[in-house]
Amino acid sequence: MIKRLIEFLLVSSAVLARSPQSQLPQASGHGAIRFDDATAKSGIQFTHSFGAQQLGSLLESTGAGCVWFDYNNDGLPDLYVASGKPLEPGLHPYPLKEPPAVAPHNHLYRNNGDGTFTDVTDKAGVAANIYGMAAIAADFDNDGCVDLFVGRYVKFDPKYRNYYPADNYPGPLDYAGDTNRLFHNNCNGTFTDVTDKAGIGSYKGRTMGVTAADFDGDGYPDIYVANDKTENFLFHNKHDGTFEEIASDLGVAYGQNGESTSAMGPVFADIDGDGRLDLWVTDSKYNRLMRNTAPGTSGQSGFEDIGPSSGISQATAQYASWGTGVYDFDNDGWLDILIFHGGLIHMVPQEQSLFHGLGAGKFTDVSRDAGPALDVKTVSRGACFADYDNDGKIDAFVVNLGAPATLLHNVSQNSNHWLTVKLKGKKSNRDGIGARLELLSGGRKQIAERIAGSGYLSQDDGRVHFGMGSASKADKLTIHWPSGQEQVLQNLAVDRVLTVEEP
Repeated sequence: MIKRLIEFLLVSSAVLARSPQSQLPQASGHGAIRFDDATAKSGIQFTHSFGAQQLGSLLESTGAGCVWFDYNNDGLPDLYVASGKPLEPGLHPYPLKEPPAVAPHNHLYRNNGDGTFTDVTDKAGVAANIYGMAAIAADFDNDGCVDLFVGRYVKFDPKYRNYYPADNYPGPLDYAGDTNRLFHNNCNGTFTDVTDKAGIGSYKGRTMGVTAADFDGDGYPDIYVANDKTENFLFHNKHDGTFEEIASDLGVAYGQNGESTSAMGPVFADIDGDGRLDLWVTDSKYNRLMRNTAPGTSGQSGFEDIGPSSGISQATAQYASWGTGVYDFDNDGWLDILIFHGGLIHMVPQEQSLFHGLGAGKFTDVSRDAGPALDVKTVSRGACFADYDNDGKIDAFVVNLGAPATLLHNVSQNSNHWLTVKLKGKKSNRDGIGARLELLSGGRKQIAERIAGSGYLSQDDGRVHFGMGSASKADKLTIHWPSGQEQVLQNLAVDRVLTVEEP
């Protein structure tokens, strides 16, 4: 039975009722969210390549992503970044005049624990002589049997040159869509393709981003697929190794006007604090914030788009949005949203957006108050998030198309508390993927799920982070492991990384 999933990436409004004020966490010494550009200080020197002088095909414009993971188990998130490379003659209308002395490749950066990183790509043997696009990491060969979902984009034909505008190139609808693939982990280092058996093979799309989480709380992970110019998919897990596609029924298949948009990076998170996983999806038009209205495990009623009423959609309509993260960047107890932008077809640089969560699905635009690092215009693509210096504040790394990447250090100043949880499965998969966490502190309950890939072409640090406002202790932490086991810890100290091992 397929129970645990990770994903590998290749690629209407309604006013929400506000929660009672008594349920809002009280922030102590609250200050503005602020990011500094720490790229130079960190020693990370990564420049993405799409293999040509200028954009000339759909393949080049999609960019690449990244993943934070602790590859050497020293308690510090390390960084792996994907890059394209020059391809053989004839695959690009604008080839490089001279191939670089060192061919572009993927990079692995080891976290030194002092704010700096060391490039250990060659030592680790992970340069990968491929045209890299997406990155994800998991302990796939342990007894937990983490399965693999592969999102596929289009059947790309590099020789197809039917341009429409003189300075354009064929778009996603000019190529045939493709099927995604699902592989079952045999727990012996091999996988079995169960795509057709699972009911996924009959759906063709143009996958840009994938994420998996248990949105309806039935104990089984579901899969959301963000497609380019094609309706999005939501594969509901039927508990028997098969899935049913229900995106249209639940209101998450199309854009705000019922059209197929260029959906990019999907994220599952309890954005309004009601105990249910909502869905946030970046887009080339209106980004979509979809509130989960499911009453529980017995019959879901769907999602409603609260993007306009939340204060987000109107403010981001001018951008093409790609990499994104939904985290409590200031630890006040409410999730915030950071979005990276960049030209869709042409290399048009754009500034970035940051929305501060006010609770109950409401946000305020603080983009221009978060420091000059977010004012820098880039052509961004994939982004991944982690508290890389273990100071309790979530940082970000973003890949910029054909340009140097950016490491953003969260330097927000306040006295809010936090708790980060690292899971170690035993009967469940070792990474704890699929575990649901419930944190009770200060009279309020927060939920989060240990999710593998999310956003655009990327994966965040696997540790689960909670902002706690003025709460000086965690009254109770309940972990629902993928194995079905429930674990409860009480009266926990805060402002630390807590490692929890499944009993």
